[in-house]
Amino acid sequence: MGLQPLEFSDCYLDSPWFRERVRAHEAELEKTNKFIKELLKDGKNLIAATKNLSAAQRKFAHSLRDFKFEFIGDAETDDERYIDASLHEFSNFLKNLEEQREILAISVTETLIKPLERFRKEQLGAVKEEKKKFDKETEKNYSLLEKHLNLSAKKKELQLQEADNQVEQNRKHFYELSLEYVCKLQEIQERKKFECVEPVLSFFQGLFTFYHQGYELAKDFNHYKTALQINIQNTRNRFEGTRSEVEELMNKIRRNPQEHKRANHFTMEGYLYVQEKRPAPFGSSWVKHYCMYRKETKKFSMIPFEHRSGGKVGDAELFILTYCTKRNADTIDRRFCFDLEASDRPGVPVTMQAFSEEDRKLWMEALDGKEAVSIIFKIFFYSAQLDKIGFTIIKKCISAVETRGINDQGLYRVVGVSSKVQRLLSLLMDSKTCNEVDLENSVDWEVKTITSAMKQYLRSLPEPLMTYELHGEFIVPAKSGSPESRVNAVHFLVHKLPEKNKEMLEILVKHLANVSKHAKKNLMTVANLGVVFGPTLMRPQEETVAAIMDLKFQNIVVEILIENHEKIFKTLPDATFPEPISMSVSPPNAPPRQSRRQGQRIKRPLAVYNLCLELDDADSHSSPREDTPTGSMDSLSSQSPTPAFSSSPLGLLDENHLIMDSGDLAGWTTNLPAQSRPSMVSWMNIPSATPAATDAALPNFIFPSPATGTDRAVESVAHRKARAVYPCEAEHSSELSFQIGAIFEDVQFSREPGWLEGTLDGKRGLIPQNYVQFL
Repeated sequence: MGLQPLEFSDCYLDSPWFRERVRAHEAELEKTNKFIKELLKDGKNLIAATKNLSAAQRKFAHSLRDFKFEFIGDAETDDERYIDASLHEFSNFLKNLEEQREILAISVTETLIKPLERFRKEQLGAVKEEKKKFDKETEKNYSLLEKHLNLSAKKKELQLQEADNQVEQNRKHFYELSLEYVCKLQEIQERKKFECVEPVLSFFQGLFTFYHQGYELAKDFNHYKTALQINIQNTRNRFEGTRSEVEELMNKIRRNPQEHKRANHFTMEGYLYVQEKRPAPFGSSWVKHYCMYRKETKKFSMIPFEHRSGGKVGDAELFILTYCTKRNADTIDRRFCFDLEASDRPGVPVTMQAFSEEDRKLWMEALDGKEAVSIIFKIFFYSAQLDKIGFTIIKKCISAVETRGINDQGLYRVVGVSSKVQRLLSLLMDSKTCNEVDLENSVDWEVKTITSAMKQYLRSLPEPLMTYELHGEFIVPAKSGSPESRVNAVHFLVHKLPEKNKEMLEILVKHLANVSKHAKKNLMTVANLGVVFGPTLMRPQEETVAAIMDLKFQNIVVEILIENHEKIFKTLPDATFPEPISMSVSPPNAPPRQSRRQGQRIKRPLAVYNLCLELDDADSHSSPREDTPTGSMDSLSSQSPTPAFSSSPLGLLDENHLIMDSGDLAGWTTNLPAQSRPSMVSWMNIPSATPAATDAALPNFIFPSPATGTDRAVESVAHRKARAVYPCEAEHSSELSFQIGAIFEDVQFSREPGWLEGTLDGKRGLIPQNYVQFL
C-alpha cells in the first residue's frame, strides 16, 4: 500500500495518526535522497570510466595511425597500398567513435548529474529545512502550551488574557507552518516522479544516440571494410603463390649455389681470411674479409668484417692484382691457402685462406692462378627460336584451340600430360614432321596438350617474347600511374620490341583477347589469362626473390595488352615516351562516388571481378598442375577473381563482369556479420599460376572522361549502352538504384561532373560515371 495522503484538516487535530503519516512521508523522502546520492556517485564513476575508456581508445588509435608497413621491392600493388593505409582508416574510425563518446560523457553530466544534483539540493534540501522548522515549532508550541496550562488561576485577569492571546497566536503560527509543511511533503512526493526520471530518460536518450551514431559509423565503414577484405584476400593469394616460388628458388640454390649465382660486375666475391703479419714475438693473425674481384680490370678489393659487431670493422682496401699462386700445405700450417701479389707492393705477397678446397678452386679460376681448375657450369640450350617453324607452331596451335576448344573450361590453366606434351612439341619443332601434324582434326591431341605445348614452346625461347632488355621498363608503368598512362607506356614499349617478337606477341595477344571474350563459358577472364601468361611472356633474366615479387606486376602488363590489343598493335604510339610514372600517383582503381549526406564517410566502390575456378582433370594427375595451392579463404574473394559457375551462389559471369542473382545480390552489398563471411565464400577458389606463381591482376577499368568544350566526345558516348560494375543505392530522387550487371540504355553525359544520364527499366535518372562500363 502507498503513502497515505496528508489532509490539511488533520494539521489542526495533530493526531497520532497524522504524525505517523508525516513520518512515513519523511522516511520515503530520505530513501529517495539516498537513492539519488548513490545514483550520482555511480553516474560520476560512469563518466570517469568513459573518459578512461576514451583515452585508451584514442591511444590505441594513435598507435594504429603511427605504424606503417614496409614492403619488399620498389613498389606496392593497389591492394598493398590500401592495406598499408587501412591502419590509418581504422584510427580515423576510432577517432570518430570517440568524438561521439565524448558527446555522451558531456550529455551524462548535463542531462543526468546536474539535474539530479539540483533536485536533491533545491527540492529535497528545502523539505529538510521545512522539517527543521516544523519540528522546532512543534516543540515550541507544546512547550508554551504546557507552560500556559501550568499558570495559576489566581493570576490577574489581564495576565491570564495576555497569556491566552500569546498561546493562541503561537498556535496559529504552528498551524500555518504545519499546513505549508504538509503541502511541501505531498508536492515533493509528486514532483520526484518526473524530476528524477526525466534526467534518467535523457541519459538513456544520449546513450541510444551514441549507439546509433556508432551504428551509422559502422554502416558507412562497412563498404570500406568489405573492399579491404578483398584487398587482404588478394594479398593472401599472392603470398601463397609467391611463397611457393621463393621456396622453390631456395631449394634450387640449396642444391647448387654456383649455378644460381646472381649476375653482377664482379667475377668472384665472397669471404676470405687474410693473414696479417705482426712483429716477431706475436706471430700473425687471420682476419675475415669480404673480397670482390673484377677480372676485366684486375681490381681486387676487400673489406674487414666482424660478425659479432654486425658489420665492417675497417675501411675497404683496393689493389691491382699482379698474379696468384697456390700455397702448398708444406709451406704453411693452414689449408686452402693461396697468395696474391699487388702491383703497388711487388715482392710482398698477401696470403689468403678460403673456406674449402672447392672454394679455393673457384677463386684460383677467377684470379687466373696457377693450378687453377676449370669449373664446368651447366648450360641449357634451347632449340626453340623465333623462326619460320616457331611461327608455324604458334599459328597451328592457336587455330586448333579456337576451332576445337575455345569454350573449354580452364583453357590454358588445365595442363596436359607431360609425356604427351613433349612428344607433340618434338614433332612440331622438327621441320620434317611439323607440317604433317594435324591438330584441328586429329583426336590424338587433346586441347590441354596443345595449349601446354604452346606455352612450353614460348618458355623454351632463349629470351622471352618481351625481352630481358625491356623487362624492367614494362614493369615500371604497372607499378603506378593512372590506367591511361599505363596503357600509353605499354603501347610505347611494345613498339620498341624486335620486329619478330612484336609480330609473335600480336598473334598471341589477339588470340588471348578472343579467349577472354568466351570467358562466360571457358572461365578464362583477362585477369586469369594474365596469371597464366605473365611469367611466360615476361620471365626475368635472373631467378631472384626480387623477380618473384615483381610477378604480380607482370600479370598487369599482360592484362593491359589483352584489353587494349587493338590500340597497341594497330596504331603507332606517340613519338615521345608517355608521361613519367610517379610513385606518388594515386592507384588506378575507380574513384569513389561522393556521398551527398552531410557528414557521411566517403564510400569506396566495391569492385567485383572474375574468378576462374580451378579445374580437375583425370588425365593430368600424372603431371603437376600449373597452379599452386590456394590460400586461406577466411575472408571475401580476391578482387580480381570472382565466382564464375552458374551454380555458384552469386550467379553467372558476363564477359568481364559478374551478373548476380537478385536473391543473393542483396546479401553481397549489405552489412555482413563477420561470422557469416567464411561460410559465404567457402565455395570460392583463387588460383595462382606457376612457373613463377602469380596473383590475380589489379583492376584496369578505363572510363570515358566528360567532354570538354567539344560535341564530338559527347556524341561518341551519347545513346550508348553501359553495364553496372558496382552496386548503387540512390540517395536522391533524381538518381537510379541498380545492382551489378544492370544494363542502361541511351547513356549520355550529365551536366553534373562525374555523372551520366541513362534509362533503366523505363526510368531515367543519374548514374555515377565510375560505376559503369560502356558496352
